[in-house]
Amino acid sequence: MVDDTRPPVPEDYRARLDQLVASDRRGEAVKLFMSEGIRVPAIFVTMMRFMPAWPKLKAVAHTLPYDTSLMGDTQSGKPLPAERWSNVTLPTLVIGGGKSPAWMRNGVRALADLLPNARHHTLERQTRIVKPAALAPVLTEFFSS
Repeated sequence: MVDDTRPPVPEDYRARLDQLVASDRRGEAVKLFMSEGIRVPAIFVTMMRFMPAWPKLKAVAHTLPYDTSLMGDTQSGKPLPAERWSNVTLPTLVIGGGKSPAWMRNGVRALADLLPNARHHTLERQTRIVKPAALAPVLTEFFSS
């Protein structure tokens, strides 16, 4: 989140997520991640609890703090610090889904703009959950060039 297209993750988000995982409240951890981390509308989070994928999400709930650690301070709504990325000189492909929320698309674009040797690609009919068939040709072309 590099702008104001959505509210930033609350300051206590990481601590609450860690506590839920530590106390083995997996369903609540997934709910927090979906509602405050990704901002899935509440009605959809509620419906997800009745879908076949819910037990699978709960099974990997212990990995959610890793996701939060990886994101660090990049979920604050502030621009990415340019100096953090200036030493990444390898060719980099930054891919986003064209049907992803604006805040995701903006973050992907901001990262691509900061990386010294990056190419940006939008998968037009994809969300943040990219289908392998859409991703494979883009990766093949990038790694072949």
